[in-house]
Amino acid sequence: MRIAQGLIDEMVAHAREDLPNECCGMVGGRDGEATRLIRVENAAASPLRFEMDPQGQYDALKEIEADGGELLAIYHSHTKSAAYPSQTDVNQAVNWPDAIYLIVSLQDQAAPDVKAYWLKDLRIADAELVVE
Repeated sequence: MRIAQGLIDEMVAHAREDLPNECCGMVGGRDGEATRLIRVENAAASPLRFEMDPQGQYDALKEIEADGGELLAIYHSHTKSAAYPSQTDVNQAVNWPDAIYLIVSLQDQAAPDVKAYWLKDLRIADAELVVE
């Protein structure tokens, strides 16, 4: 997936704003290129896990599709751990098996880390993330 540095910066800003809890949202685009980021409320309001608000999730998908785009990725933050999927992340991914999962780690607040993964069939695989 190709993504502009500005969208990465938006994800990091969202992660920082939602501290101490994890943030979450959706990334829309076309032909493997991210064009927009839509924040979705973390209904779990937890520093250890995220649960996208169902209405927010629905609204975000509708916005992405209204622009002629498709869901490319789901993002969330890890407040104190590395940008690597937890078992909870892997288990939740069964709902969106074709999306890339972006994780924003704030483990080192001065140097946020963003990584991309495929989480399909309860397996973790690196996804290509080209930041432009």
